[in-house]
Amino acid sequence: MHTEITIIGGGIVGLATALDLLRRFRLTLTILEAEADIAQHQTGHNSGVIHSGLYYKPGSEKARNCADGREAMYRFCAEHGIAHERCGKIVVATEERELPALDELQRRGTANGLTGIRKLNAAELKEHEPHVAGIAGLHVPQTGIVDYKDVAKKYAELIQQAGGQIQTNARLLAVQRRADALALQTTQGDITCAHLINCGGLQCDRVARLCGVDPGVQIIPFRGEYYALIPEKRSLVRNLIYPVPDARFPFLGVHFTRTVHGEVDAGPNAVLAFRREGYSRWNFSPRDMWELMWYPGFWRMASKYWKTGMSEMIRSFSKRRFYHSLQRLIPELQIADIHPFGSGVRAQAVERSGALVDDFRFVQAERMIHVLNAPSPAATASLSIGRTIADMAAKQWALASRAA
Repeated sequence: MHTEITIIGGGIVGLATALDLLRRFRLTLTILEAEADIAQHQTGHNSGVIHSGLYYKPGSEKARNCADGREAMYRFCAEHGIAHERCGKIVVATEERELPALDELQRRGTANGLTGIRKLNAAELKEHEPHVAGIAGLHVPQTGIVDYKDVAKKYAELIQQAGGQIQTNARLLAVQRRADALALQTTQGDITCAHLINCGGLQCDRVARLCGVDPGVQIIPFRGEYYALIPEKRSLVRNLIYPVPDARFPFLGVHFTRTVHGEVDAGPNAVLAFRREGYSRWNFSPRDMWELMWYPGFWRMASKYWKTGMSEMIRSFSKRRFYHSLQRLIPELQIADIHPFGSGVRAQAVERSGALVDDFRFVQAERMIHVLNAPSPAATASLSIGRTIADMAAKQWALASRAA
């Protein structure tokens, strides 16, 4: 089979990229998804938050794409009847030492174009979330909730209506460069294409290497484990409650999230997964761990953050430790009020220096575009990221003359 553009990965970023390309240009396009259905990994295990863009460095890819993508996501959901809510959230400082970081968050949010963001004192926090404990906070009205599996399904439906193809159970095995095309070997047969876009998520660095491209990073999987409030205690949380995050890490700390389905999630933590698709602490892949142990960036990262890593690992095995982290925000919460509620795995790119890649990262090569770091807020920003990648493709591959 021949197609002009092949996208590797049927997660929300790959789907959004395909949708943008098909809306703008006349071309043939195929998505190759290794699993039996789309959105099985980061997209399907997402917390469902429509992020505001509060945390990201002004001017960064995350900040720009989140701001544009957030509003595009709200419009998309409204247009297609997808359940969602712009409910707002609060970020809570529980100690004096967190106040400078809270002020920095407000500065970043304002620089990123958030309007209506407001500093709260202890009494004002109670007006938004009566059961929360804190000495100060921020109210961020742009934050919302949605089920990204529903969004991904609608993307897929629109892609197929526009003539795009989605092949599932199609794992990429090999790539051969030819003079005028790329020859791909997959578990569903061979395919040739003029151009390739790698949105492989947890496997994106491996896909790049199959394509003969040095990604310059390796994906380190971090599992985020969730608890949920029992139905009788969901009233303790009105909307979304976040702690002040540790600026050293791209993780936001354990928090409370009301979902569009009525549950209240609590979490996640962030622990090293022993398999790239390791949704249980007992999942283990010899190949994944062998690669991890031989990667110098992992050891440099571990030597810097081992204390934090051990603390997160202890919290993974100790419900009581996890509970105490949540109780800092809602003191009246009891350990019997929470139960395990699944997990997700974040595809975190780590440089050889051991630095955690904080921003989205795109690498271009001949006939190829590789998305090598697209964790949260990628789901929120997916429509904007898709347009960004389509813009790169149009410029690199001279697609503009083929406008739809």
